[in-house]
Amino acid sequence: MRKVNLTEKLALFSDHWKPRIVGELNGQYVKLAKLAGEFDWHKHTNEDELFLVLAGCLVIRLRDRDVRLEQGEFFIVPQGVEHKPVADQETHVLLFEPVSTLNTGDRRSDRTVEDLQWI
Repeated sequence: MRKVNLTEKLALFSDHWKPRIVGELNGQYVKLAKLAGEFDWHKHTNEDELFLVLAGCLVIRLRDRDVRLEQGEFFIVPQGVEHKPVADQETHVLLFEPVSTLNTGDRRSDRTVEDLQWI
């Protein structure tokens, strides 16, 4: 059992769209990521995905609307819902999702992170 300082963990990396694991509980990973620009449209067939904005602003594009998240706000994308995260400036997020969740969901690309790093 140990506490985790998110600010210290975020200082350990600078790349975008490559989540890092900072904790695990009940078959779920707690991940940190830095986002900038647009990600790919994708969905997670079997997993819900929680985005909590720690710094910056994130827009979750859905096919029927956009959800804008400011610092301190979160949104849960239900399983099977196609979405596209967009960050106009560098944004720091905490993700909470099942261990089986692949960052690009049902699509593979050069942004797919197969082997997540613990920090």
